[in-house]
Amino acid sequence: MSKLPLSRFKVIDLTRVRAGPTCVRQLSDWGAEVIKVEASEGDGGLGGDRHGSDFQNLHRNKRSITLNLKKPEGLQVLKALVKDADVLVENYRPDVKFRLGIDYESLKPVNPRLVYASISGFGQTGPYRDRPGVDQIAQGMGGLMSITGLPGQGPVRVGIPIADLSAGIFAAMGILIALIEREESGEGQFVESSLLSAQIAMLDFQASRWTMDKDVPDQAGNNHPTSIPSGVFRTSDGHINIASAGQELFARMCNAMGCASLLNDPDYATGKARRKNRDRLNAILVEVTATKSSAEWIDILNRAGVPCGPIYKMNEVFADPQVRHLGIVQPVEHPSLGHIDLIGQAVTLSRTPSQLRSATPERGEHTDEILRGLGYDADTVARFHRDGVV
Repeated sequence: MSKLPLSRFKVIDLTRVRAGPTCVRQLSDWGAEVIKVEASEGDGGLGGDRHGSDFQNLHRNKRSITLNLKKPEGLQVLKALVKDADVLVENYRPDVKFRLGIDYESLKPVNPRLVYASISGFGQTGPYRDRPGVDQIAQGMGGLMSITGLPGQGPVRVGIPIADLSAGIFAAMGILIALIEREESGEGQFVESSLLSAQIAMLDFQASRWTMDKDVPDQAGNNHPTSIPSGVFRTSDGHINIASAGQELFARMCNAMGCASLLNDPDYATGKARRKNRDRLNAILVEVTATKSSAEWIDILNRAGVPCGPIYKMNEVFADPQVRHLGIVQPVEHPSLGHIDLIGQAVTLSRTPSQLRSATPERGEHTDEILRGLGYDADTVARFHRDGVV
């Protein structure tokens, strides 16, 4: 395999829980040398069970050092790491890093080329700066819960921590942009993302419906809010998704399903008419889809060029032949857990694909190794252990 594309970069990881680790995972999977800095007592359970599936999936491809940043010598060790690093990522509440003296302006003199990334709940400034932020709060404030769920159901959270995940991915993108810019300027810079800004960005067309048209979107349930008919349809043995936005796809669907008469019905002949009469149209279509199995309709509609697919439970997702073909499930060996399967990256490169090289380390597993690499002798390392510096 070719050398991994980010292998020349060193990343200091001060993150925990999800948004920050998601960001760092984008870097570590592509080869960056990541040193995870952890408190010796752990994170108070915020990251979950270390040997659990979630923690293992988030923190692979790293080395771990324990460090007490409240002790002066612990801070000096961090600065020694920063001196030779390319990137530092943290997701403390904004005030915490200033109390510890590890904010960007404090570390910039140590390494002017440092790209320093911060992820917070609501941003580094502003009236909500110091509020604790978690994914569900951002989903609510970011508008997502108001457009998720069945009409009239009341607010519903999305089944994944999408604000956390997207904030982490946006931060990783910002880091990569800053590293590219550094090639010209020779200087690092401060990168920030927040759960709230990421959630709003992920609203995409639903947000622009308001910003441009002053249209407040409602809950649409399983129906696509603007493409009609697109949604969930009952079959003889379950449910399927069908998406037939636009005249051409609607015609293909009607012909494939044996209901071509809908194409000449003024109530359904145009996109505007279908939007007005969505519920009646869906009821007619369900009468048809209920006559065959999900597999039959998926075959019929896909052969006709109409987007259609199953609605899987999690075990069914990973049994699907296309999912297996994509190879997004990747194995890694853990010293005590043995062979485990984790979720790889959703983007591939032809020559330098991402790689799961090592399992999540034990807390502080590489502490002595990293300290020796910084030039600390055996006596000093032993004293750091005795004094609670590491």
